[in-house]
Amino acid sequence: MFDDTYRTITGPSQGLYKEKGSKFLAFAFPVGSVDEVKGHLERLRKEYFDARHHCYAYILGPTKEAYRVNDDGEPSGTGGRPIYGQLLSADLTDTLIVVVRYFGGVLLGASGLANAYKAAARDAIAAATIVEKTVDTTYHLHFEYALMNDVMRLLKELGLQPLNQEYGLDCRLDISVRQSQSVRVYDTLAKLYGLEIK
Repeated sequence: MFDDTYRTITGPSQGLYKEKGSKFLAFAFPVGSVDEVKGHLERLRKEYFDARHHCYAYILGPTKEAYRVNDDGEPSGTGGRPIYGQLLSADLTDTLIVVVRYFGGVLLGASGLANAYKAAARDAIAAATIVEKTVDTTYHLHFEYALMNDVMRLLKELGLQPLNQEYGLDCRLDISVRQSQSVRVYDTLAKLYGLEIK
């Protein structure tokens, strides 16, 4: 059986790491698209315009199918990659972490930089509220009003709540089903003659 759950954060959080005068401000955000990522990056670049670097990493999708790391001018692999590593360690997706660096005048070296970005990202994750969500499938049901009682009885037996309901001579409603249960639910509903399922 495949895993149909994933972990993400419920809202923005912040972290901080200081090393030899340099300040690393970490910002974590729940995100659902690359456009949302771009919006957060633009806002932070405007707000912290005087910072030297804005390194980031994000992971999107329940199966973590999309991700990106960016060192923003830091030596390759010292900014985005350690942030990404912290997202993986916490098993998070649909999450963006941006670490804004203010240079303190002392060079930290590659391992020092990587450690600083990692520590700042870890601090932002520690401050976040993490939740487990399920991967859901939405079914659109279409049926005549005469089937209303049968459909509602089935949904109650399956423990499902209808969403977006339209009742008339022609009835339409949506249901959201946890992916691991979707085949069972579909097969049960498909036995009801006259019910269209999409």
